[in-house]
Amino acid sequence: VQLVESGGGLVQPGGSLRLSCAASGFTFSWYNMRWYRQAPGKERELVATISSGGGSRNYADSVKGRFTISRDNAKNTVYLQMNSLKPEDTAVYFCNAVRGSNNYWGQGTQVTVSS
Repeated sequence: VQLVESGGGLVQPGGSLRLSCAASGFTFSWYNMRWYRQAPGKERELVATISSGGGSRNYADSVKGRFTISRDNAKNTVYLQMNSLKPEDTAVYFCNAVRGSNNYWGQGTQVTVSS
């Protein structure tokens, strides 16, 4: 099982980034997918979730209206489009696959929002 995040980097406040998470080793389309983030000295925070078929999405209040989660089950990939980025969005972003007792994590990708 592998989840590999990409797309992080340094961006100015107000900018945009698109994170990707490529999955392998399991039946991706059966799993609900989540993006979490963890800032230095803080607990891991759930940012966004998307159901296995993509029909249901939920967001943390802190990112609602700015971030969009999506998935392409044909490509075994989940995305997080992040717009209007703020310095407080700075964190390591992780993707997570969940189905019943199965719970898989990626290694994370750093997002830094700074001028």
